[in-house]
Amino acid sequence: MKCQKCDRPATFHITDLVDGKAKEVHLCEECAKEFLSPLAAEAESVVPQMAGLLAQQLAVGQTAEELARLDERVCPVCGISFLEFRKQGRLGCPHDYVHFAKEIEPLLVNIHGETHHVGKTPRHSGADTEHQTQLIRLRREMKEAVAKEDYERASVLRDEIHAIEQAPHAETAAHEPPPATDD
Repeated sequence: MKCQKCDRPATFHITDLVDGKAKEVHLCEECAKEFLSPLAAEAESVVPQMAGLLAQQLAVGQTAEELARLDERVCPVCGISFLEFRKQGRLGCPHDYVHFAKEIEPLLVNIHGETHHVGKTPRHSGADTEHQTQLIRLRREMKEAVAKEDYERASVLRDEIHAIEQAPHAETAAHEPPPATDD
């Protein structure tokens, strides 16, 4: 395919929205630079504004020292720090919503308009969440015990983890119908 502005081969295929309708543009490298240069200048002015809004949302009224202290806070259940949350954009466990509530609440209100969940939840998630949170905490404690070479504590934690992991399987097995027999 040839460039729409000159006769060189088109190496850039750009879809541009004009008045709500998609318009395809096929350009060579040089013509694409000309086409994109005004857009790049516009984007450069928008990026700092977006970064400023995000920083303002996360650190309203906070000094650099307060933000540094906040970044060091760690969830006691899963071990994720607030800095990790800010970098990844993901929390480590359901307990993080409680542990970082004061810091996360303005962000949730801005994004979702609410601070509590409204809508459907999986049927099996209610009781299972408690077990998952406990497993996360126990695994983290076991990892710390191994790092400290406290192998007795690690083995006790391993046994607790194993017992919790086996408990749901025993419940589901009790509710399953017996296998069919050929009589």
